[in-house]
Amino acid sequence: MAKPEVEIDVDPETGRWFVDKMPMILVPQHFYNNNHFAIEGAMGAEAFDAALAPAGWLSAYVWCKKQAEVYGLTGVDVFAHYMKRLSQRGWGLFSIVAIDPVAGTATIRLDHSSFVTDETKGAGRKLCFMFAPWLAGALEYVCEEAGAPKKLVAREVQCAAEGHDFCLFEVAPAA
Repeated sequence: MAKPEVEIDVDPETGRWFVDKMPMILVPQHFYNNNHFAIEGAMGAEAFDAALAPAGWLSAYVWCKKQAEVYGLTGVDVFAHYMKRLSQRGWGLFSIVAIDPVAGTATIRLDHSSFVTDETKGAGRKLCFMFAPWLAGALEYVCEEAGAPKKLVAREVQCAAEGHDFCLFEVAPAA
């Protein structure tokens, strides 16, 4: 297996981990998923999604803006870097199927989602909805930078937990 291309810097005084000059927290996948699904179970999937979406959107937008500054990236390269880093951080393998920042559209494939595990792969429902606002926020940054700002929405079209080979997301302008 190839070594990851992500360098982790640990501040010896604080113990904080940094990747791409941004602070990180490393937790086991089962720990994160157990908490995620427990909160979803308590709130219901729709309420949980509604509560998470604004923070996920903002986090992706800010991350893209900061990474564009750190690495001098522009346009689709910022979005591609975001997909690469999400993939390298264990969320699954994200790939861009199609993207048009002027139109504000994208199709994103996700293989090996961190939410679709041996325990959840037969759930028969979409489990990866948390990623949708991340994709919208990231692409909104790119659209704005391209001089075509617009409000976007993203949705999980299919999920591997429903029996598909991979998850698929679509991003488009809000109605």
